[in-house]
Amino acid sequence: MELNKDLERMIEDIENISVQLTWMAYDMVALRTSPELVASLRSLEEAHHRCRAAVSRDLKPQSDKCPEPATKTLTQM
Repeated sequence: MELNKDLERMIEDIENISVQLTWMAYDMVALRTSPELVASLRSLEEAHHRCRAAVSRDLKPQSDKCPEPATKTLTQM
């Protein structure tokens, strides 16, 4: 019985690793085929960190500290 549980856990771990590798490969292909995507993602990440820092400083919404939405979304690229 213990052997079956261990085997099931190992199979689930391997499946999770497989999913992570698939997403990593997908991300690499997307980033290599669209260099603009890298810049957009970096800009989006920086904006997220600035907004999060503003919100965590004092828990009131601070829309003036958050950047304006980008004119070009990731799906339009």
